[in-house]
Amino acid sequence: MLTQQIDNAIASHDIFADEAALRDTFAQVRREDPLHWTQAEGNPGFWAVTKHADVMEVGRANDKYINAPMIFLRDDEEDKVARADNAGKGTYARTLVNLDGADHRLYRGLTQAWFMPANIKRLDTLINDRARELVDKMAAIDGRCDFVNDVAIWFPLRVIMTALGVPESDHPMMLQLAQQMLAPKDPTLRRQVGSGVSAKAAVVKDFFGYFDKVVQDRRANPRDDLSSLIANSQVDGQPIGKMEVLSYFLILATAGHDTTANSLAGGLLALMQHPDQLARLRADPALLNTAVEEMFRWVAPVRHFMRTATVDSTIRGKTVRSGDLLMLCYPSANQDEEVFAEPQEFRVDRTPNRHLAFGFGAHACLGQNLARAELKAFFKELLARVKSIEIDGSFEWVRSNQVSGPKTLPIRCRF
Repeated sequence: MLTQQIDNAIASHDIFADEAALRDTFAQVRREDPLHWTQAEGNPGFWAVTKHADVMEVGRANDKYINAPMIFLRDDEEDKVARADNAGKGTYARTLVNLDGADHRLYRGLTQAWFMPANIKRLDTLINDRARELVDKMAAIDGRCDFVNDVAIWFPLRVIMTALGVPESDHPMMLQLAQQMLAPKDPTLRRQVGSGVSAKAAVVKDFFGYFDKVVQDRRANPRDDLSSLIANSQVDGQPIGKMEVLSYFLILATAGHDTTANSLAGGLLALMQHPDQLARLRADPALLNTAVEEMFRWVAPVRHFMRTATVDSTIRGKTVRSGDLLMLCYPSANQDEEVFAEPQEFRVDRTPNRHLAFGFGAHACLGQNLARAELKAFFKELLARVKSIEIDGSFEWVRSNQVSGPKTLPIRCRF
């Protein structure tokens, strides 16, 4: 029987820092009530969508289940603050994740070609160089490091920031802002603010202030970089609006690296926790493609997105009313026993692997090809050079129901 405690856990940030509890809790929900009306204390009611087929159904019907106005679950207090910050709207930006319908298609199209495989191929040298630099760093410190904070968070950050033309001296600031944005309740990552201003508003203000200067520069002095492409994009023959252009930078400066870093660290952790699978991958590097997909399935760094029903509909025999909130539970969908054989086993040769770590439908992750390229490049470089690698102490996960992965991961490598 699903209890109030289960409802509270589904809505919490704490459970996403405990992978065992996360898997066990959602396995119970899938068994007992897979489309579960969740009434967590201090939160609005919502449908927890826990099955793979149902997450796909909602993702596919993006006219019936829209992103606006709530992309991540906000508890009652957060919602009150968000509405106060934004004249009752509750929305801080107009990113691709916030947009629906024609607006979403239009703005996604501005950079879609840049993120396609053919163009990502042009970044191979950049990606491989960054991977090599960080593995060199690991070797230089005798193979002992906190893999998250010394390596994983920097690799995709440096790739996307270099593509944007952001100077390396500003990368640490971009990292801190992204962590504050995506882990608003984590005790060591969240933004600390005084009275009179909310943490989310302060972070968005800092992002917008920084990238407003970038936009002005690239419009005056365009370069061959992603920032110039965005800053000079047009809609109906006119430059895109200030809110839209700054929101574009906001999503790239957060989701453009944080989710990949979580997948990288969580993927390495899974390999070390399953030494037989690590040995298989080392013995047969041709398994790298399937191994990377399994890492994405296993980690599912985007913990959920919310959708709002626009019409009455039926899912799994239950009536979802217009205006109802739905939580798309990606880690649960990626553990669905009806889709994945022995889903709680990590297998580097898993195929097929219909994971939903990048979402599904019109809002599927724009940067998924870049994320795949980055993980493949890093593990190819690392596994070709290390003789052994193991966990070297206790580790912890980011406390966030938005985007999460290992927060610390001490390792020991032998080169």
